[in-house]
Amino acid sequence: MTERMNLGPLVGDVYRHAGALDGFVEESTLPKSLLYLVQLRASQINGCVYCVDQHSADARQAGESDARLHSVAVWRESPFFTEQERAALAYTEAATRLSTDDVTDEIWGQAAAHFAEKELAALIVAVATINFWNRLAVSTRMTPPSYKP
Repeated sequence: MTERMNLGPLVGDVYRHAGALDGFVEESTLPKSLLYLVQLRASQINGCVYCVDQHSADARQAGESDARLHSVAVWRESPFFTEQERAALAYTEAATRLSTDDVTDEIWGQAAAHFAEKELAALIVAVATINFWNRLAVSTRMTPPSYKP
C-alpha cells in the first residue's frame, strides 16, 4: 500500500475545522475510554488502517487493556463492555453503515437510555467526525503512524 498524497498541507483549513470538531468531542463529558472504542470501531468498519493504528495506540497509552481493544470487533460476543459502551458501539455501527443499515428506533432508544441528551449529541458528533477522518485517510491511503519500513 502506497500513500497517494499528503492531504494535510493541501487542505489545512479543513483539518483545522475538523480538529475543532475533535476538540468539541474531547471537551464533552463522554468518557475518554468510550470515545476510543467508538473511534476504533468506526475505523475498523471503514477499513481505515491509519485510524485503527492511531486510536488503538492512544487508547493503550490512556490505560485501555489489550483484551478490550482486541474485542472491539466482536463487542456483541465479548464480556468486556458495559451496557453504556454497548449502546455507543451499536450506535456507532449503525451510523457508520448508513448505506446498508439505519439508526433504528431500537438503537436510538438504547443510546438515549444510557446517555444524557448533551452526551448523546456529543456521541453523534464523535461518530460523524471519525467517519469524516476515516474517509480522508482511506481514500488517500494514509500511512499508519506506527509503520516503520
